[in-house]
Amino acid sequence: MSRRDCLLAALVAGLWGFNFVVIEWGMGDVPPLLFVAIRFVAVLVPAIAFVPRPDAPWRTILAVGLFMSLGQFALLYSAIAAGMPAGLAGLVLQAQVVLTILLAAVALRERPTRPQALGVGLGVIGLLVVALGRGGHVPLLALVLCLLAALSWAVGNVVSRASSVPGGLSLTVWSALVVPVPLSVLAVGIDGPSVLSDAVGAFGWEAALSTLYTAGLASLVGYGIFNGLLSRNPSAAVVPWILLVPPVAIGSAWLLLDQQPTAGELAGGALLVLGVLVALRPARAVAEERAAKADELRLSVVE
Repeated sequence: MSRRDCLLAALVAGLWGFNFVVIEWGMGDVPPLLFVAIRFVAVLVPAIAFVPRPDAPWRTILAVGLFMSLGQFALLYSAIAAGMPAGLAGLVLQAQVVLTILLAAVALRERPTRPQALGVGLGVIGLLVVALGRGGHVPLLALVLCLLAALSWAVGNVVSRASSVPGGLSLTVWSALVVPVPLSVLAVGIDGPSVLSDAVGAFGWEAALSTLYTAGLASLVGYGIFNGLLSRNPSAAVVPWILLVPPVAIGSAWLLLDQQPTAGELAGGALLVLGVLVALRPARAVAEERAAKADELRLSVVE
């Protein structure tokens, strides 16, 4: 990845890390599925009138929307509503890093480099350290929902990478078409027609600000950049940057929601950062190292 792409990936990680705090702060009594539907209506309107449709078949656009938008966020918002703290949600969701690289290796034949594999391994250890440090008090349903959200995100990453669609913003906007109506129908089916009036009554200024942040910065800016990065870089080079999301989520939840991290969370967050640094060794350094080994091998053969 170029230096510019690395900086863009770091920006996305910061936006997404703070996103978890904004979701928990703004949701309040708004039903989670309708909150997601409202978020993606804000993504669509008015952007879809100005952003051209991506140069991709409808099946790709709908698949990205189904997994990266609808599946991931319906499950994530439901997990937070079921009792998953914002900081921990930002951490558990990063299981998608490992899942994405594994799925890409199988579906796209993208073999991760040794530093990327080592970095992801350190990230996994960091996740385990944080999980052990939580003391097991998180509801099991919330944990399962968050892990399923990670799997849905991973599938969406691989679909986006396989499509190689230029222009991440267009894919983000148009793939959002698949979200609002199905989730609204599902919410009515689960909670009854009164859920719509209940959502309107519970939608205050906090929910409005949360929607503006999640739709504008997290979705349009964040996913627009992220899908663009996936279109021009291997998945194993892009996805490990998202391991920076949990430290941001944990730190912001500590400062703003008084969710003080345990020693395990802090230690695990440090391992995650280390994993990113290892996984994202500059491509030039890796290439130079391989070239040097090749030269040594040729010299040994000559001798």
